[in-house]
Amino acid sequence: MALELFESNWQKHDNLYGLIYNNYQVFKKNIFLYFVLHVTFFYTLAVSIYLSNYGFWMSSIVLIKFFDLAFKLNMMQKLSSGAKIEEVMPININITLLFRYFNVILYPFCFAVASGLLFNT
Repeated sequence: MALELFESNWQKHDNLYGLIYNNYQVFKKNIFLYFVLHVTFFYTLAVSIYLSNYGFWMSSIVLIKFFDLAFKLNMMQKLSSGAKIEEVMPININITLLFRYFNVILYPFCFAVASGLLFNT
């Protein structure tokens, strides 16, 4: 939960364009820092490997985290090439408190399911 909170807070903004802008500012500074700030992706990989858990639930979490990072990197690359944010993401939505921190509840719950703590699968 703490890692999800950290990741949500460094990207925090009231709307989607602001969130993308916050990501882009870090990406411009240093791509390695950008990867390090997506610590939950690496944590998910490490937990999966450490627990030797490659089941459906854990693999789903890893894939979602991977596609999230890949999608953001694609946007960052387009912005670096001079594309306007409106071309990269045509819709600017407001980000509510629930939407911003939904991952803090969702991913730990999914980890608990994946590890068999909630349901013995």
